[in-house]
Amino acid sequence: MSDIEQAKSFLSMAERDYRALCGMNDPEVFSDEIFGFHIQQAVEKALKAWLCVLGAPFPKTHDLDELGALLEEADQKIADSFSSLLEFTDFAVAFRYEAFPDLEGDIDRRGCIDGVARLLQHVRRILAQTDL
Repeated sequence: MSDIEQAKSFLSMAERDYRALCGMNDPEVFSDEIFGFHIQQAVEKALKAWLCVLGAPFPKTHDLDELGALLEEADQKIADSFSSLLEFTDFAVAFRYEAFPDLEGDIDRRGCIDGVARLLQHVRRILAQTDL
């Protein structure tokens, strides 16, 4: 699979996680760890799509900080509106398979959904530029 095809595949998966997030606004129905897991998944796949567009290699990882650092190494700027999303790495594994500690404060679900939407839009723009 080419880097561009791989990018499209990752972006499609990230968009599915984003659509799930949009339906998880009620913390009484969807716990923070489930909501946070889908944020982490959407962001991970979007960052991997971005790296694929660049042709930049990346390891099999759930670590959003590591993926963000790889983008920085490729001279890509992680906008302030995306950097807060990198804090959701722990939701990939730790909070899914270990006792979930109380978070300090509630997750700003609307803000996270909006942040993921901006990230996806950014990656879509980058991908569209390669199709020109």
